[in-house]
Amino acid sequence: MSGGHWDYLQYRLTDVAEDIDKLIEKNGQPKTEEELKEERWCDDEWYEKYPEDKFHYKYSDEVIEQFKVSSMMIKKAQLYMHRMDWLLSGDDGDESFLRRIDEDLKNLNHE
Repeated sequence: MSGGHWDYLQYRLTDVAEDIDKLIEKNGQPKTEEELKEERWCDDEWYEKYPEDKFHYKYSDEVIEQFKVSSMMIKKAQLYMHRMDWLLSGDDGDESFLRRIDEDLKNLNHE
């Protein structure tokens, strides 16, 4: 496996960005049956009293826009960290580092 300069910490950034993307996707949406079952402290009586708890938290449009910006910034940070990791670990040289970071940024911007 390549890299390792920062003990593969960049992959934690990927996890954070994916979590933010899930929050965006689930914003205000109904929880699935599986999600409701995981909330063992809630029963039918609870949901009758608090029907809003059957839904994921609804963030405002302005907050969701900032989530989107945050996710993209974290993805870019992960990309830079990953490419630098390979460079610093000797897996890439200057030319391949510059070429790959440029390609990766173009691909990220097309998402």
